[in-house]
Amino acid sequence: MSGVLSGVRVIEQGTFITGPAAGMILGDLGADVIKVEQPESGDPFRAFKGGLYSPHFQTYNRNKRSIALNPKNADDLAVFDDLIRSADVYIQNFRPGAAERLGAGEARLRALNPRLIYCAISGFGQTGPAAQRPSYDTVAQAASGYLKLLVNPADPRVVGPAVADAMTGYYAAFGILGALYERARTGIGRTVEVSMLEAMCHFNLDAFTHLLSEGEVMGPFSRPSVSQSYVMRCSDGKWLALHMSSPEKFWQGLADAMGRPDIFSDPRFCSREARINHYEELIALMREIFATDTRAAWCIRLAERDVPHAPMYDTDEVLTDPQVRHLELEVSARHPQMGQFRTIRFPVSFDGRRAFDVQPPPLLDEHADDIRKSLQQNDDGPSHKGSD
Repeated sequence: MSGVLSGVRVIEQGTFITGPAAGMILGDLGADVIKVEQPESGDPFRAFKGGLYSPHFQTYNRNKRSIALNPKNADDLAVFDDLIRSADVYIQNFRPGAAERLGAGEARLRALNPRLIYCAISGFGQTGPAAQRPSYDTVAQAASGYLKLLVNPADPRVVGPAVADAMTGYYAAFGILGALYERARTGIGRTVEVSMLEAMCHFNLDAFTHLLSEGEVMGPFSRPSVSQSYVMRCSDGKWLALHMSSPEKFWQGLADAMGRPDIFSDPRFCSREARINHYEELIALMREIFATDTRAAWCIRLAERDVPHAPMYDTDEVLTDPQVRHLELEVSARHPQMGQFRTIRFPVSFDGRRAFDVQPPPLLDEHADDIRKSLQQNDDGPSHKGSD
């Protein structure tokens, strides 16, 4: 596999999602990502559904090689140190202080490789009163105010995927890319730090901007009412989504599709401001109308009138959508032991070329021999000193 980060070596000592997500992004871009794991058990995410190759683990660990090392073992520590000397980037998502206890603290690794980009991902930051608190996805969503915008007050329960975990990994990858770009000019490595709390507060930027500029505390229905977003249940029990935004032409098209061109004579719905103020009443009216026909029929009518909409798919429906098939989002590869691996490709194209090549997630310690041999070859000849 090659890509825009071809020649960059990343040592990822990450578990669960945040660290592995950062490593996966760099691997998707073509970096050589070597995942350092604990012998026998590996990344705890491996065993989330029996065995050591759970779908949870597969999600964030494609395009990587695996080696199992115990830093308490002198020989393994020597291999780890050689990997650091050969690396451009190191990623860890331990609780603050744990890396130092494992011999992977920034100061020690920087002494081995002054050009190293050292990335430390945490829950609440490296210092401060909450630095040692354990953090997982829901904790970070709640602490950042983001979860309050997702939970329906009438049925308060956690919903949706692990947004905070994934976004923190993506922010870490962005920081690493910036540090690599700078190092190409200066030759100096950087320490990149990001916490789940900081990442989610930034991801929740719209809510904070409303607070800081207008003193407005947003709730779960604040943005949908302003953006005029709706979900509608159709006669066949299937759902579709509408995002009407501000252009009046979209409302004209929707009113025509619903067979209700008279809707604008109602003072509650005659303008964008009126529709925002009477959002709940408009929902009730539209629900009755959309319940009279199937989702497929509504999609045809809405598409003919250029109304912003989409079927509210289940995951298995997405892959059958004609546009998704056209974009060739599903890619696959065969692992010699685990068989067919299917996933969704990296979404960014370079020069019109899509990222169809993918390397299946590794078995625990799968590439140990190859990695050790390459390090020995470096000892016998010119060593990898990092790529720009």
